Parts: sequence; C-alpha cells; structure tokens
Amino acid sequence: MDLVTMDSVCFPSKDVVARMIEGEIVIVPIASGIGDAEDELYSLSPTGQSIWEKLDGEKTLGQVAQALVQEYEAPLQEIEDDVLGFASELVRRRILELKN
Repeated sequence: MDLVTMDSVCFPSKDVVARMIEGEIVIVPIASGIGDAEDELYSLSPTGQSIWEKLDGEKTLGQVAQALVQEYEAPLQEIEDDVLGFASELVRRRILELKN
C-alpha cells in the first residue's frame, strides 16, 4: 500500500462518482472492490467535504491543510492530522488515488 504523507497529491478515483445531494457530498463507487462493501455510499462530514473539494490532483496535502487553516480556526497540526487521516483512509478504500 502507498504511504500517504503531507507531500502526497491525491485526487478522486475514476472508480467513484461524487455528487452534491441536499448540501452533502455523496460518493458512489462505480466499480467493484471500492470501499468496504459492494454498492456502499459515502457521505462526507462538512470537514470532509472541505478537504474533498481541495483534492484536485495538483495540491499537496500540506497545501490543502494550509488552505483549511484559513477556513477553520484550529491549529495547523490538528488540521494536518485530520487531512492526513482522511486521505489515508480514502486511499486505503481506493476512493482516492495518489499522483505519482
């Protein structure tokens, strides 16, 4: 498995579709083996949505965390931990991919 670090650049997998439904981002796997179970939907928390929207395949996770410091009044280390945890989990589930 790939190691996710603050220097990693992530982007949504081509095997998922993300849609805004009633103010929430819902992620729908469109290929088997994505997520934990077949046909499982993922709904993101407001913080998860903020992170997801910034994962454009260009910014590092560190840059994403820096941008979130402007949105949330929280210490940078706490935001970095949240971004890293979020990205690591979604890479593990193959919802996010790492750019080489």
